[in-house]
Amino acid sequence: MTSRADALRALLFASSAAGMLVAGPALAQAGPSADPQTNPQDAANLGTITVDGKAVEREPQSPQFVAPLVDTPRSVTIIPQQIIEQTAATSLQDILRTSPGITFGAGEGGQPLADRPFIRGQSSGNNIFVDGIRDTGGQQREVFNLEQVEIVKGPDSVYSGRGSGGGSINLASKSPRLNDFTNLGFGVGTDGFLRATIDQNWSLGENAALRFNLMGNQGDVPGRNAVDYDKWGLGLSVAAGLGTRSTGSFSYYHLDSNQMPDYGIPLYTKLGGATAPRPDPSGILDVPYDSFYGLTARDYLTNTVDTFTFDFEHSFSDNLTIRNVSRWSETLNEYIVTNPGDGGNAQLVGGEWWMKRGAKSRWNPVTTIANVTDLTGSFSTGGVRHDFNAGVELSREKNSNATYSTFTTSGAACPAGFTIPAATLLTLGAGDCTRVYAPTPDDPWTGVINRGPISRNTTEAIGVYALDSISLTDKWILNLGLRWDDYAVEGVNAVSPTPAQANGIWAPATFVEVPRREWDFVNYQVGLVYKPTEDSSLYVSYATASTPPTISAGDQNASGGTGTGNLVDTVLDPEETTSWELGAKANLFGDRLALSAAAFWLTRENAAILVDVGVFEQAGEVQVNGVELGVSGNITREWTVFGGYTWMNSELVEAAGTAVGTPPVFVPNPLIGLPLANTPEHSAGLFTTYQVLPKLSLGGGIYYQSKSYGGNQGGAGGGVNRIYAPSWTRLDLFASYDINDRTTLQLNVQNATDEEYILRTNGVHHADPAPARQAILTLNLRY
Repeated sequence: MTSRADALRALLFASSAAGMLVAGPALAQAGPSADPQTNPQDAANLGTITVDGKAVEREPQSPQFVAPLVDTPRSVTIIPQQIIEQTAATSLQDILRTSPGITFGAGEGGQPLADRPFIRGQSSGNNIFVDGIRDTGGQQREVFNLEQVEIVKGPDSVYSGRGSGGGSINLASKSPRLNDFTNLGFGVGTDGFLRATIDQNWSLGENAALRFNLMGNQGDVPGRNAVDYDKWGLGLSVAAGLGTRSTGSFSYYHLDSNQMPDYGIPLYTKLGGATAPRPDPSGILDVPYDSFYGLTARDYLTNTVDTFTFDFEHSFSDNLTIRNVSRWSETLNEYIVTNPGDGGNAQLVGGEWWMKRGAKSRWNPVTTIANVTDLTGSFSTGGVRHDFNAGVELSREKNSNATYSTFTTSGAACPAGFTIPAATLLTLGAGDCTRVYAPTPDDPWTGVINRGPISRNTTEAIGVYALDSISLTDKWILNLGLRWDDYAVEGVNAVSPTPAQANGIWAPATFVEVPRREWDFVNYQVGLVYKPTEDSSLYVSYATASTPPTISAGDQNASGGTGTGNLVDTVLDPEETTSWELGAKANLFGDRLALSAAAFWLTRENAAILVDVGVFEQAGEVQVNGVELGVSGNITREWTVFGGYTWMNSELVEAAGTAVGTPPVFVPNPLIGLPLANTPEHSAGLFTTYQVLPKLSLGGGIYYQSKSYGGNQGGAGGGVNRIYAPSWTRLDLFASYDINDRTTLQLNVQNATDEEYILRTNGVHHADPAPARQAILTLNLRY
């Protein structure tokens, strides 16, 4: 049988051969004086694109941005393709590290092993878009097919509809162009790193083009024992009518990713629960950072994505354009992963701490059909100019969810004297033990794996919106936006009697129909912009967002809940997020350098919380106030910079209490008044390069994050005894050398100081160590 590694090596070879075949003729025809726009992503123009010899600031792809960024009263960050390439990013998590103020949450607590970004302290996993359409389904996203990444910070339901209130992320895909070019990348590195990419564009006559992107990647995660991955992806798009009034395109995207899932290392609670000694104030157990508690013979994580998109655009005139985009997508997030915090407390046997592995699992396919129609244009009334966008969004998502039973029949035996409860023996089998301070991931394992009963739900959404940028005078601009959404969920939940997994066989399930739950809500934004000069602005804005109860945890859509406690049979209202923002923007040096600064005051309220024994109210509230600074572009032609700084002051204002004892007595939440999870007070990052010689550029990135608490409201130990990821500083190094006009050798050293730090912790079960040092050497060819 061909192994995954063998298949990947074949893909790498095939992409190399294909690249040389398509590049050969181009190289023969193109000399050193070839048109520089053949590769429009000019590394000397980090924050801009050169069009007809003039530098133009990068702009968001969505037509909903009815004014240039400098005149848009919102915090918006554009991460260009050069940063993706120069930082050697291979995932969305990699590239978002360059944007301070965004953190990633850990899995667990019903959350999938998937991208879970937090923006301004709010879980935003449901607010990721591809080319303006919501990207549903749990997945870990790649970057090989991206032109740029666009981040809107703050409540933005006017742009995106239902959401978390922290902001949204749009991934802009590579699209066909009218010039022929070939970009090839071949990377090798430490820890078994291999990566090959090809980006090929063919012109098909005067007004049509085809673009083909292929990626293969494999390696080990540096500093993590037994954690590896392999993946491949394809992006294919064809367009006709380019440069004319009517343009149509079709694109297909595929990603196949396989990896050994990693839930990191345990917390101090593993050695005795909440009252155990804390070897470190953070609450993270003092085990080596390379300790891996999974079972390579059992654990796995598979992500697959297939997406088809049809895009049609017609310009009635220079001032009026209509666009219609339709998409069908299917994703699968499937895994069995060992959680070092589950399986009960560790036990001291023969002078050593032993633990029983606890398994988490998920089978979660999602199918989505979506259609968006936009009308964009401009007109003048009485000397006042209007730049507008109006549209309708329709979507239907089908979400299935199940877990696996993992009943052990032999292997990885627990030592004599290790106590296993009878219920655990019945549902999980014996064995699956390992040492806490010296785990052995290659333990043998034999068992029964069965998928359990499937819960299903269907989500239907309609959104109608309008945005207008009104140029009142040369100095004053009024930005308005309004959106109405109708959001409905219905489904069937599978409920199995206890024990549900006896001897690995699921007991008969009961299927409970959840009636259709429907919400409609209106959101808006208002912004006033003053322009001291043509290339600068001062602004104030107010924006809102609505989060239906089924996505309030930031996970994928769940069947419509009816509430809790005294709210049974009552449909909960959406949570509401509002934000004031005061900011300034400036484009300098012929629009080659963009600067931004903003202060914001965000409030999220209306969450259902326990306010007395058996009494729930929608009174939960959090607040996040902060300041953001950003820089992107060229200080000089040789010196590029990209990064920023974010300060956030967060507070849990009102949260659910608990009922303790018999009869129950209400105890208020002791975390009220404390900072939010996944919301560090300080975060900063700067990636910079300098062309020290005509052919040599040097640089790197430095990133800092202050301590960040884990969990949704607190952590193991209760009270204010919270788990946190300590502050960290990371240094990356970069160098590139132009062998000739079309060949560049690039060296990246990630985490160059080999800093041991914790990326995140869920605050209850585990903490995730960051990758250790890794060196990657990439040969880039452009034809």
